[in-house]
Amino acid sequence: MANLERNNKILLELIQLPGNNVCADCGSSEPDWASYTLGIFVCLNCSGLHRNIPSVSRVKSVRLDFWDDSLVEFMQKSGNLIAKAFYEKCIPFFYYQPEQKDCVVLKDQWIQAKYERREFTGENNDYQRAYMLDPFDIILWKKGKKNKQFLKRNFLLSQKDFTLRYFVKEDCKVPKHIISMKDLNAVFQPEKIGHAHGLQISFLHDGERTRNLFLYHENAQLIVSFFNALRKTRLAYLQKKNPTLQINDLIPQLTRPSLMEGYMEKTGPTQREPFKRRWFTLCSMNRKLLYFKTPLDATELGAVFIGSENHSYTVSELSGRSTRGGRWHCGLSLQTPGRQFVFMCEQEEDQREWINAFRKVISLPMSAEDYANEANLRRAK
Repeated sequence: MANLERNNKILLELIQLPGNNVCADCGSSEPDWASYTLGIFVCLNCSGLHRNIPSVSRVKSVRLDFWDDSLVEFMQKSGNLIAKAFYEKCIPFFYYQPEQKDCVVLKDQWIQAKYERREFTGENNDYQRAYMLDPFDIILWKKGKKNKQFLKRNFLLSQKDFTLRYFVKEDCKVPKHIISMKDLNAVFQPEKIGHAHGLQISFLHDGERTRNLFLYHENAQLIVSFFNALRKTRLAYLQKKNPTLQINDLIPQLTRPSLMEGYMEKTGPTQREPFKRRWFTLCSMNRKLLYFKTPLDATELGAVFIGSENHSYTVSELSGRSTRGGRWHCGLSLQTPGRQFVFMCEQEEDQREWINAFRKVISLPMSAEDYANEANLRRAK
């Protein structure tokens, strides 16, 4: 008969060991669940996703469920490090490995790819061919530029010339747009787009203003394969552009989530104009603050370059109420060499988060590419 107290003590000791002390799938701390068929410890959220693959993974709570002696012995012989050595042996460099903060579709497909399809064990590479295809052809639902309607569009991704093309009709020979890998960025935005598989692609239109495409596919595996195919093509482009850099230096540049997004109120350059509510996106990689009328706008209204503190960029809290038409009263000031920008947030928490996000970017040293981007943005104005 199982010794409940002994088994509970063993399991609690196991989740303190290096490797077992973080979720095997998303890296979050203090995992309280375990797959007793795979021999891994996972967090609560990932345990729910393991329930989607009952043929290969069965989960129990480390603290609340009853554990037989045989299962505890299996967990002692297994563990996250051993499982990772087997299930993550052959992960392509470009393949995105989700973290705790990432959306469900990324984590769910990561778990299915690892354990159900065994894409990275080296046993069978058939599933990897989905995102290794060149060209990669897929039909996606795309939001119209000037309306809320999503329509089917054909997308063609080519590593040969580092482009993503999309066509209005399947049999159309001339693309509606040709997007270069140079400035392309892709990030999952399910809440913003209103679909669990929502993907946002951003790029510079005519080398100046940011253009957003809002897409989704009903099939989770296909949209994640498309996302990783984009990362593969971006990596190939960056390797050609920067032949002396190591792959590990290029990986963070493949796809770049925004550092901060949300509504603020903004006034004009003289600070006497009425405040208007705008949707802002701050990216630390290109050091740009973009603003739009709504979260689903196709094109930015404007952009602000965020330099470093060594170049007279600062951010600070403002006190007092706005009298120029604004509804919000938690202010902040962004000082640049050419202008002071004044923003208003709805809540103090939003104000603190934006100030911290700006300070994070300002604290980063500028690269040669940053100086070029700053100069280009000034010329565009």
